[in-house]
Amino acid sequence: MSSMSRTVPPTADVVILGGGVMGTSIAYHLAEAGVRNIVVVERGELGSGSSGKPIGGVRAQFSDPLNIELGSRSLRAWQEFGQRPGADIRLDSVGYLFALTSDQQAADFETAVRIQNSLGVPSRMIGPREAHQLCPYLSTDGLVAAAYSPTDGHARPGLAVQGYARAAARAGVVFATHTTVTGLDTTGDRVTAVHTDHGRISCSTVICAAGAWSERLGAMAGVHLPVRPVRRQLAFTAPLTPPAPRIPFTIDFASTAYFHNSDDGLLFGLADPDQADGFDTTWTPDWLTLFRAAVQRRAPALADMETTSGWAGLYEVTPDHNALIGRAGAPHNFLYATGFSGHGFLQAPAVGEIMRDIHLERTPFLDVTPFCADRFTTGVQTRPEIHVV
Repeated sequence: MSSMSRTVPPTADVVILGGGVMGTSIAYHLAEAGVRNIVVVERGELGSGSSGKPIGGVRAQFSDPLNIELGSRSLRAWQEFGQRPGADIRLDSVGYLFALTSDQQAADFETAVRIQNSLGVPSRMIGPREAHQLCPYLSTDGLVAAAYSPTDGHARPGLAVQGYARAAARAGVVFATHTTVTGLDTTGDRVTAVHTDHGRISCSTVICAAGAWSERLGAMAGVHLPVRPVRRQLAFTAPLTPPAPRIPFTIDFASTAYFHNSDDGLLFGLADPDQADGFDTTWTPDWLTLFRAAVQRRAPALADMETTSGWAGLYEVTPDHNALIGRAGAPHNFLYATGFSGHGFLQAPAVGEIMRDIHLERTPFLDVTPFCADRFTTGVQTRPEIHVV
């Protein structure tokens, strides 16, 4: 699938910056629509950035209607991925379960569930007893309520990247891996070329889907993409005997500690609130101390489980935890889909469709104008997403 030469094609109609799940989804959707001469430039292997996460959650449980619709449409695409584009992503529709420990959390999630239901999402509020039945690890002590949607779940981002990329490559998309963007040429209100360490590509359109690295690439075109990299870590338990029950993707909302099935054990995750910005992806086992302290009350059996390995990757975070999706005012042929703040994998199919339509100047299924990158400088009211992990 990768371009094996040490040079890149000299010309392209579309150059996509970033070969993760977002870049490959966009490439696939463009190629499926008949767009030709597409080059995807990736500094490492495909999916080696934030999409390298071993298991990614997929859900439509959000507080913002735009995120609900992006998640819901993507869920349908993930469910049909075996037929289109044709790959097994090991989707497990176990549901998402948010454990809520305050009346304010419960009230906020009740509001969100009403919005979700109005948009066709089968989420519902449940009591502590039913939450424990769904996830036996949960302690009901101090549990006020929970929010649950049975059609959410998790899948394998790496398999999704490969599935999109194989289908795109069959349609003629060139993947230039181990290729670093070194600069962009602009003339007037257009980007005219992408410079890489393997050569220059003259192009008609550039689409930035570079995740945590997007701010520096946007700057090359004079476009401000306010994305900062934040390390997130997770760990895997040793194989469990007896095997773990099949449980939802379970989140203690107050602490952000989460856990779900992973092969023959469980996967643990937690967002460290004191994590400094940066591109360091070293896994630090002492991070587990934070997780164990967080679950001691909510899921005490997990606090003593042996872990065997871990992973660290980058979230691409924006000020309001919502994505940046759209077309720059100038240069006008610079498009972007980035800053998903941990939700990129789960929204990738829908965003691939939207970027296809923006490029082809069609009307997308969803108006994503509120996600324009200049919303933070134009005085437009932002809409913070509260269902953030």
